[in-house]
Amino acid sequence: MQATGPGVQLDETFAPGPKVGYEPRALTFSHRSSFDSRPNALTLALIEHARVYGNTLLDLTVSNPTEAGIPYDTSSILSALADPRALVYEPHAFGLSSAREAAAREVSELAGLPVDAADVMLTASTSEAYSFLLKLLCDSGDEVLVPQPSYPLFEHLAAFEAVRLVPYPLAYDGAWHIDFAALRRAIGPRTRAVLVVNPNNPTGSFLKRDELAALAGLGLPIVSDEVFASYVLEDDPARTRSVLETSETLVFALGGLSKLAALPQMKVAWTVVGGPRAQRREALARLELIADTFLSVGTPVQHALPTLLATRASAHDAIAQRTRANLEALRTALARAASPATLLRTEGGWYATLRLPRTRSEEAWVLDCLEKDHVYVHPGAFFEFSEEAFLVLSLLTPEANFAEGVRRILDRVEERVEGRVSEPVR
Repeated sequence: MQATGPGVQLDETFAPGPKVGYEPRALTFSHRSSFDSRPNALTLALIEHARVYGNTLLDLTVSNPTEAGIPYDTSSILSALADPRALVYEPHAFGLSSAREAAAREVSELAGLPVDAADVMLTASTSEAYSFLLKLLCDSGDEVLVPQPSYPLFEHLAAFEAVRLVPYPLAYDGAWHIDFAALRRAIGPRTRAVLVVNPNNPTGSFLKRDELAALAGLGLPIVSDEVFASYVLEDDPARTRSVLETSETLVFALGGLSKLAALPQMKVAWTVVGGPRAQRREALARLELIADTFLSVGTPVQHALPTLLATRASAHDAIAQRTRANLEALRTALARAASPATLLRTEGGWYATLRLPRTRSEEAWVLDCLEKDHVYVHPGAFFEFSEEAFLVLSLLTPEANFAEGVRRILDRVEERVEGRVSEPVR
C-alpha cells in the first residue's frame, strides 16, 4: 500500500469507487428488530377520536403515575437528587454499595426474609434486568416459558435476545391458577427458564406457595417480576410474597422504583438472586460481567435511592388507597346494575379485568366504548387472553374518571344485551 498525502495517489486497491466484479449490497436490518408497525383498528379509532373530539377521552388505561394526580414527597425527592457525590463517577458493575443495601432492606421487608446486598444487582429498569437474565440463561434459539395472559412487552424483550417464548396458561375458575399440566407439556429440550409475574399483570393473581413449590420442583431457574408485589388488594395466607421463599432452585426476584415508589422516570430497578449457594455464586459471577459491560444506572439516582425508598409512602399509599377504592366502586356498580358483565377475581396490582357477554367480538365492544362513549379501555387480546371478550381497566385512573367510565361501559353492555339503541355520549 502506498502512503497518502498531497500529490500522492491512492493504491487502486483502496481507491474509492466501484470495483470490477463487486456489487454493493443493499442495506439490511436484523430480523429481531422487525415488527409489524401497521396500526390496528383501535389505534386508528384513537387517532380519529382525537381529531374529531380533541382531549375528551375518559382514559381507563392509565399507567403513568406521574400524570395520574398522585402526591409525592417532592422536597425530599429533589433534595436527594442534589447530593454532591453525584459529581463523582464510581463505576460498580452491580451498583453502589449504599444503593444495593437500600434495595436489599426494602426487598427484605416486602418478602419477609433476610436479603444480602451482595445478592443484589441494580439495573436501569426491569426491562434491562430481563435482558441481562436472558443473556445469562439463554443462547440464541433457546426457550423461556411465560404466563398467558400477561404483559406484552415480553415478546419484544425475548426477540431482541433471539430467545423464543413458549406460553403456559393461567386458568380461571373463580380464581386464577397455573395450569401445570399444560406447563409441563410446554417444557422442551431447549427450555432454559420459567417466568412468573407476582402478582400477574393484568390478572392481579398472586403466585401461591404450592405453585412455587411445584415450579421449583421442575429444576428450572425462575424469573419473577415482583414490581406490583406491595399492592395487595385481597389478603390470602396462601400467596407467595416472593420467589425468594424457595431455596430449591435458582431464582431471580425483580423489583424497582417504577411501581414501588411510583417513580418510573428515576430508572432504577433491582434483581435479587436466590437459590442454592453454588448456583447463586455462578450466576452472580456471570451477571457481574454482563452488568459491567453496560454500567447503565446513573450515579445521582443511586445516591438518592435510600431517600427515595425511605420517603416512598406518600405516593405508594395514595396509589394503594386509590386502587382499592376504584375496585370497590367497580364491584358496587356491577352489583347495582345487576350487569351481565362480571369482574374476575383481582388480588393485587393496578388492574381489573371485566368479562363481557360473548354476543359480539371483543374488538366491537372496545370500539363501541371508544367511539360512542368516549371511554378508552384495553382489550384482553392486548394481554394475550386466549378467549373473548375481556376488558382490562386501570385502577390507577383518577376516581371520578374511573367511576364515570365504568358507568358508561355498563350502560353500553346493558343496552347491547337488551337490544336497545342509544345515542352516543356527547
